[in-house]
Amino acid sequence: MAYRLSQQMLKELGNNVKRMRKAQKRKSLDVAVEAGIEPSYFSKIENGMARPTLEKIYAICRSLNVRSSQILPF
Repeated sequence: MAYRLSQQMLKELGNNVKRMRKAQKRKSLDVAVEAGIEPSYFSKIENGMARPTLEKIYAICRSLNVRSSQILPF
């Protein structure tokens, strides 16, 4: 069964990613490049306007050195 994040959950995911990134005083470009994600797509993730795959979510977590439970909204 496929699981799709609701619009609200996408917004929360993006806010969590942005909060973690800013807490580390890192630029979105640096995190995106390190995670192997196009900077424009990373911006959409942070703004809740993209549905990233689990692979991309885990890449962001590795880049930020956080657990997925710290950014996933469930």
